[in-house]
Amino acid sequence: MPPRWNHLTGILGLAGTLMLGACSTVSSVTSISEDEELQYIASPTNIASLSDVVERNPNDPQVYNMRGSVLGRAGRYQEAIADFNKAIQIDPKYAQAYANRALAHREMKQLDLAYADFNKAIQIDPSYSAAYVGRGTIQRSRGRVQEALGDFNKAVQLKPDNAQAYHNRGLVYQQQGQHKFAIDEFTTAISLSTSAAEPNLARGMSYLALNDLKSASDDFTEAGEKDPRNVEAWTQRGIVYERMGNKEQAAASFARALNVAQNYEPARVGFQRVGGEYGKGYSIN
Repeated sequence: MPPRWNHLTGILGLAGTLMLGACSTVSSVTSISEDEELQYIASPTNIASLSDVVERNPNDPQVYNMRGSVLGRAGRYQEAIADFNKAIQIDPKYAQAYANRALAHREMKQLDLAYADFNKAIQIDPSYSAAYVGRGTIQRSRGRVQEALGDFNKAVQLKPDNAQAYHNRGLVYQQQGQHKFAIDEFTTAISLSTSAAEPNLARGMSYLALNDLKSASDDFTEAGEKDPRNVEAWTQRGIVYERMGNKEQAAASFARALNVAQNYEPARVGFQRVGGEYGKGYSIN
């Protein structure tokens, strides 16, 4: 699941997710380069409004954390870090600013800096569930399985409705080949975060590993419906339908992925493999 920047949703109303039609045609498609939601968040008007708030409240760490959260969500990580730095300079005990700065560092692949910031956030606020999830994701990426599980367990203990903690704990089980446990974790994450595509995608991968093709296809379809631009969801759906012998639905799924990212190699190769025809309309059933 994508990072959750603290103090974001309370500031700006988010634009609705771009919905694609049920019919996909692969021809001279153009990849979608920007997500409408991110364009909305990073619009000059919104950034200017937040900057006005900062100018009126130059000694308030929360306003820097707010603007940094928006900049981080828009992928403007260096600017976001500058705002988080300012928030921390004003209030060295501001745990959320450390956690948000950690997210920015993590997105920039600066894992040591991210790990140190998550540690600092936990040191300041030992009950900060999101910081344990953040640190756990780094532990998991480094193969420190037990440490990662410990962090995710602590996050769940502190906040039993933390969907990201269940999702990430499921990823650990999935990596260990414990797919039934992973499915249980992903199912809980789905129930707690009904709009997130990632737990459905992850659960679909575990169903696929168990050769439960029907359940896998259902999850990949749902992930694609929740996030129509999720090329991996549509591609995996194509792979499942190909394994089920339904080349028409496989081609439709690969076509949907290619309409989002025309150069996505797994979808392009899959589309060709099942005999997909460029210029033909495909419907997702």
